[in-house]
Amino acid sequence: MASYGVFPWKSAFMTLLAVFLSGANSADIFLEWVVDVDTTINPFTSSQPVITINGMFPGPLINATTNDVVRVNVFNNVDEPLLITWSGIQQRLNSWQDGVSGTNCPIQPGTNWTYVFQTKDQIGTFTYFPSINYQKVAGGFGPLRINNRIVISVPFPKPEAEFDLLIGDWFLTDYKVLRSAVESNLMSSANVPDVLLMNGKGPYGNVNSKSSESFTVTKGKTYRFRVANVGTTLSFNFRIQSHQMVVVETEGSYTSQITVDSLDVHVGQSYSVLVTANQDDADYYIVASPKMLNTTDDSALVAKGVLHYSNSASPVASPLPTGPDPFDIDFSVDQAKSIRWNMTTGAARPNPQGTFNVTNVTLSQTFILEGSISTINGDPRYVVNNVSYFTPNTPVKLADYFVNGTGVYNLDEFPIDSVNDAAVYGVFVATGIHKGWHEIVFRNDLNVMDSWHLDGFGFYVVGFGDGEWTSDSRSTYNLFDPVVRSTVQVYPGGWTAVYTFLDNPGMWNLRSQHMKHWYMGEELYIRVHNSDPNPAKEQPPPQNLLLCGIFGDSSFAPAPAPALQRGA
Repeated sequence: MASYGVFPWKSAFMTLLAVFLSGANSADIFLEWVVDVDTTINPFTSSQPVITINGMFPGPLINATTNDVVRVNVFNNVDEPLLITWSGIQQRLNSWQDGVSGTNCPIQPGTNWTYVFQTKDQIGTFTYFPSINYQKVAGGFGPLRINNRIVISVPFPKPEAEFDLLIGDWFLTDYKVLRSAVESNLMSSANVPDVLLMNGKGPYGNVNSKSSESFTVTKGKTYRFRVANVGTTLSFNFRIQSHQMVVVETEGSYTSQITVDSLDVHVGQSYSVLVTANQDDADYYIVASPKMLNTTDDSALVAKGVLHYSNSASPVASPLPTGPDPFDIDFSVDQAKSIRWNMTTGAARPNPQGTFNVTNVTLSQTFILEGSISTINGDPRYVVNNVSYFTPNTPVKLADYFVNGTGVYNLDEFPIDSVNDAAVYGVFVATGIHKGWHEIVFRNDLNVMDSWHLDGFGFYVVGFGDGEWTSDSRSTYNLFDPVVRSTVQVYPGGWTAVYTFLDNPGMWNLRSQHMKHWYMGEELYIRVHNSDPNPAKEQPPPQNLLLCGIFGDSSFAPAPAPALQRGA
């Protein structure tokens, strides 16, 4: 383990050092994290390295409120470079804190770096995770809540308690071995995970599970479950035996409240559901089963936990609650279309979410992005419009700021609405028109599910369809109350369309959330530029900016910058 001298934290539960009120509407939150590798946790008996934060897997909860400033001092005890990204946090005017390869130089082993970001004008359920070196496969992820300010009404009664439930697929092989296998053979066995975990724990009743997850509830009370898919490969269907769920929020948007028996959650997505303990005092199964994969109830790929009534004297009883056919795409699409924006409630601000809508917008630009596999120099790679992203040693944000991209990338070199004639490697950076409405159509030419995520923004999910997208497809869009979120699924052989308003200057990552797709090239960056140098328009580089690549010396260090501006 690297040494940092006298270290102030005493236990895994003392990551919150101080919270100082900085005004009526926000606070400063100070966290210190040691990111390390643990070979003793072994959630499913097999010995393997697990990435922990302050000894915890999953990592600690970040429990913030709208407009808080969060400062996370990350000490890297992993034996390779590390970055943490805050998935769904919009980093208003501040892509310097986004924590991906195109915005930040990595934190080197044995060193530390402090992220400073504001949860500006956001509420909701999110996660964080390592963004480089295939490390998310080994853990390092955790929950991130943004609570409403007390002056904002929440569109449902206060629940008795809230539970974070991180569910995700898990490989039993060392992540570095998997990484090497994928690099050498894209179609290697690193395709199907070994187990589905709940909060880092194996399925209840499985002999190989060291522990399993359970939640204690009181009959008659209602609880909020914040459910996230922190996996790298599989979508899942989530359900609770004998209980219905009310969907109330997804990735920072309050939804029109619908009651469901089960809920599809795709890689990188998060939801809040309300569950009322209205059954007899007993124990009930909590289940997540994979989509697009045949499994049996006793499979390790069926995650199982327990909803335990406080007065229960009855253990869980079979059979497991049944879900939809895992290959029933119509069910999944219909449910996705039913997740709609609550147009009348406030969220981060008191005015209704629906005040800012897409009913009559004029589009400035259309991106049509096809995710597929192509062969480059004899090797299969994931591509976007036949371009497999090549990660330069110099983050494109640094290159943009210091030398306008020279020597690192060529702006708009690759097509955004057609497929490149030949498959190539490239540093794919495209212009997004500042304060323009953009239509992005994601095409999935793969035979598996995909998920796309845009940093820096939420997008309005206006449509799903099969086969080729054409301009006539717009007639099927929901422009009245499409939900706003940051990660959206794209079905095999289909398309998904979103609208987004690019009012947040910066360099923003647009990527597949499926780790193998992302790691092997399915991403690009959108450069949203505002020529106004006023720091109220975009934050200057932070004083602790890390330099690397062609800027790996002090001559490029930024001038002293003011503390993070609390955006307007």
